[in-house]
Order: sequence, then C-alpha cells, then structure tokens
Amino acid sequence: MIVSSVEPIKIKFPPSDILSDEPPLESERHLKQILLLLACLEWWWRERPDSPQRDDFYAAGNLTIYYSPRQRRSEDFRGPDFFVVLGTEYQERKSWVVWEEGGKYPNLIIEMLSETTAKVDRGEKKEVYQEVFRTPEYFWFDPYSMEFQGWALQKGKYKEIMPNQQGWLWSDQLELYIGIVGEKLRFLTATGALVPTPSEAAIAKETEAAAAKQEAHTERQRAEQQTQWAEAEHQRAEAERQRAEEMAAELESLRHQIQQRGINLNE
Repeated sequence: MIVSSVEPIKIKFPPSDILSDEPPLESERHLKQILLLLACLEWWWRERPDSPQRDDFYAAGNLTIYYSPRQRRSEDFRGPDFFVVLGTEYQERKSWVVWEEGGKYPNLIIEMLSETTAKVDRGEKKEVYQEVFRTPEYFWFDPYSMEFQGWALQKGKYKEIMPNQQGWLWSDQLELYIGIVGEKLRFLTATGALVPTPSEAAIAKETEAAAAKQEAHTERQRAEQQTQWAEAEHQRAEAERQRAEEMAAELESLRHQIQQRGINLNE
C-alpha cells in the first residue's frame, strides 16, 4: 500500500465579518434616491399580508458584495448602489459575503448613474452581473437626466425590459413595477398604486381617518337634520289634526245651536 505524502490543499477564506468598503455617493440626490427605495420596499414587504418574502429578504444600498476570496482592493467593482436578495434572513449585515450566505447573489440590482460611474455601470458591472452574479434583473437610473433602463436575464444573457405606457418596467423578482414618479424612481403595484414610504403611509392613514371622521360628522348632521324634519312633520300633522278636531267641534256646536232654535236644516 502506497501512502501519499502530499497533503490536501487547504482553501483559506477571508473572515466573514468584513466591513463594507464603498466610495461615497456622488450627490445628496443619489443618497436620497437609495434611501427612498430602501424605505419603500421594506415598508411594503413588512406590511403586505400576502407577501411570501416579507420576512426572508435582504435589501441594502451602497454596500460591498464580496464574491471572491481573491478580490483585490484595487478592483474597480465591489458593490451595487441598491440590491435585493430573496430567500435569506432579514438581519443587519456589515457587507454581503457570498460564501457565507450559501452562495446567494442579488436577485435584483439598481445602479445610480453618474458622470464618473455611468461607463462602468453600463459596461463592466453589467457584464459582471450577467456572467458572474447571474442576477436575474438589473436596472440603472440617472437621478439627474432621468435615464432609466432595465434588463432581465434570459438564457444567460440580459434582454432589455420593455416599458408599459407609463414608462414603468415590471420586475418579476419584486412583483412590482419600477418607474419614475415626480423625478424619483419608485415602486408601484401591479394595479399602478404607488408603494409609499412609512411617512407617506402615515399621512395617508391620517388623511383617511380625517376623511372618515368628517364623513361620520356629515352623516350625523344629516341624521340630525332628518330627525328635525321628521319632528317638524309630526308637529305639522299634529297641528292639522288639532285644527280638524276644532273645526269638527265648531260644526257640531253650530248644528246643536240650530237644532235648539227649531230650525230644520232639511227643509
């Protein structure tokens, strides 16, 4: 029996608790756009009762995705501006480390174009998302020029997603439309309803409650008015009855007086 003296190769993976290492965002508008998408999606999936994904997804913005133990700090690409991973635990992370997440890559990615990143977003990143990540859906949006496009992975290659009449793009991954509303990228339901932020939802709830209160007040006033009308009608009917009784009594009294005088009314 020959015993090999060659030791098995040991693969050394970097530590899983790696901090994100992303450059600053281009502008305040880019930052607010990412925060808007995060707030809306988290609110929608945590409040929608029929969502199978409301407790098993992870969404993040400007967070590093470590997908290879051999990644170098000098590489141009590290992390998307906004991404969503489905079928994973909803919890805080310092970065997304693929080899510690069961090999999961994002299901959807949105990049915010800028003068310094647009070329990479349209080229190198698109290729990485298609060939390495195999991310089913990729979108890019310029918060200044309003350039907006989306791509869906079909047979291993990205095919452009065609917009509807409003210019919105349907996401099979999110089961939502993504479209420009008020010069901002927003999520919309299949019926075209805007997915709100928590503050928008609170305002809508307050408005709805105020409208319901006003409607109840109006209905109460209407009921009181109807009661007043009914009471007035009752009073009019009672007055008519009393007048009729008085007239009948007067006629009976007149008849009685005539009879006493011996006048025959039938002659």
